[in-house]
Amino acid sequence: MTAYAIRRWLVVFKHHPSALLLAIQLLGVLLYPAMEDTQAGRAMFGAFGILVLSVALWVVNRSPLVNWVAWLLAMPAVVISIFGALSGRTDLVALVHLLEGALYLYTAFGLIAYMLRDHKVSLDELFAAGATFTLLAWAFAFSYSVCQQWYPQSFIAAVHADQPRSWVELLFLSFSTLSGVGLSDIIPIRPQARALVMLEQFAGVMYIALVVSRLIGLATVRVNANGARADREDSR
Repeated sequence: MTAYAIRRWLVVFKHHPSALLLAIQLLGVLLYPAMEDTQAGRAMFGAFGILVLSVALWVVNRSPLVNWVAWLLAMPAVVISIFGALSGRTDLVALVHLLEGALYLYTAFGLIAYMLRDHKVSLDELFAAGATFTLLAWAFAFSYSVCQQWYPQSFIAAVHADQPRSWVELLFLSFSTLSGVGLSDIIPIRPQARALVMLEQFAGVMYIALVVSRLIGLATVRVNANGARADREDSR
């Protein structure tokens, strides 16, 4: 990648923080499989999570929501995560994931409020639509992680059915559920897990019905209005 291309992307990310958040989340999809098998990879996973939290705070800062709520969720998550990594306290993972999931949901609601507050479709709102989807997917993946830690064997899979599901497996389940494709080989067994899956299914349907359809409708109206204006100018 040339220096000009890098500067161009930096300008895009500066003016469109939702694009940066979306890019980091999608990068995480590619990197997470390599982070789960080694101690160094798990340390990178924690550092990557802190980076995502930082960008999420930046996004909330530009949304209509209040910032102090996001900071109350993010700062304890970072502190507990670092303490757990240094002390080897794996029992703190559930608390960290609970806080991170709450922050991701709060950020997603902030982006939805940002997209619904006017009747124009900007480039930043299109990035926000993608970032919101990933935030919801991560939030429910964190909720699945908390669920299987509080209620063991909440999920089973075709391979190693009795073992806890990995983060990538839970994220895969979340993406499959939220998008409605239903391609996951991971099955919720306990009632608590099934309740979370049903909530995510509802969230996915409502997101498409309320947010995505609205953006498509506004974009279509704008295109039709521009076409009608061009026709009037041509007829003069």
